[in-house]
Amino acid sequence: MRPAAQNALLSATALYRAWGRVGLSAIRPSSLVTTIILIGLGAGGCSFSRGDKSAYAKAEDSDLTGSIARPAKDAAPTETDLAFARNAATDVLSKGDRDSSQHWENPETGARGSVTPIAQSYAAEDGRKCRDFLASYVNGSTESWLQGAGCQSSRGRWEIHTLKPWRS
Repeated sequence: MRPAAQNALLSATALYRAWGRVGLSAIRPSSLVTTIILIGLGAGGCSFSRGDKSAYAKAEDSDLTGSIARPAKDAAPTETDLAFARNAATDVLSKGDRDSSQHWENPETGARGSVTPIAQSYAAEDGRKCRDFLASYVNGSTESWLQGAGCQSSRGRWEIHTLKPWRS
């Protein structure tokens, strides 16, 4: 064999022998046992618990940090929010569509929602044509429903006569 071919063969054999001792197989048996014990102790330390209860911080329900906002009470819609919802209700009732909704938004308060008729029209005691609807109300983290009813005047315009928080 030529010297170059012989060198290549020797280096390939050496590479194969080195490759065979990679990972845990490269560790001697006594070192392997020591490594496994150290890994076990390290992982076991995560489950170490103390019987001493005073070692842990305690927080009362009334304690809040600056990162936790106190839950807001459900804020009632303002009169301007209700005015926007009434206008949307008038629009959707005027369309007369069976499955339509009308979006509304108050740019001053950020409140928004949609109005959807929920039933067929019916005749009121005074003979006017009326229809019930539901309106969603969203302002920040506050979400609620409003229920209402509107009737058509003698001139054909829909007038909203009730709009209040929905009670199931």
